[in-house]
Amino acid sequence: MDVTVAPKVIKLNGTSAKLTCTFNSCYEVNDKHFTLNWTYQVCDNCTEDLFVQFRRRVIIPRTDRFWGRVEWSGNLDKNDVSVTIHDIQISDEGFYNCYVLNPPDRHKGLGTIYLSVVTEVAPERDSTVAAIIGASVGGLLAVIILTSVIVKCVRRKKKQDLQSEDQKREEGGKTDGEGNQEEDAKEGNLPSLPGL
Repeated sequence: MDVTVAPKVIKLNGTSAKLTCTFNSCYEVNDKHFTLNWTYQVCDNCTEDLFVQFRRRVIIPRTDRFWGRVEWSGNLDKNDVSVTIHDIQISDEGFYNCYVLNPPDRHKGLGTIYLSVVTEVAPERDSTVAAIIGASVGGLLAVIILTSVIVKCVRRKKKQDLQSEDQKREEGGKTDGEGNQEEDAKEGNLPSLPGL
């Protein structure tokens, strides 16, 4: 006998809480022999209070805690023995035990759900601050990258300008091997030598 439940259910005060409990058995369910007990405990070691049972039919005992608020939500044909508690209160918080026995199975199945009742729904995380921080950091990185690119471009341009000036000087300062500039020799503007 395997019983399946959600280990924890969180519900808002004043709403309805469906406590889902399903089971698997090797044998077909016979409602004449099938038994079910739903019990409630304030704490793990506290006394269990019976609030729903199945003995040939669903029985909801009159209890001070749950009277008028418990509804059968199961379907034995689908191996579902769920219940719903309406108008849940903070005092309903605790452990809900689903005991199932389907003879000829010899072992009783058990599923325990912890119901947590909250007074307000937790707000969704506000992502505005995260978006502002992300945009600021992204903008700062963009400025840094842009600045470094501009600085590299300016340095490269200066370097190219210096190299072209050096080339011009080298070309303009070439001589013919006798200390005379080649340009003057080519143009025929050689200085007059004394005594000639």
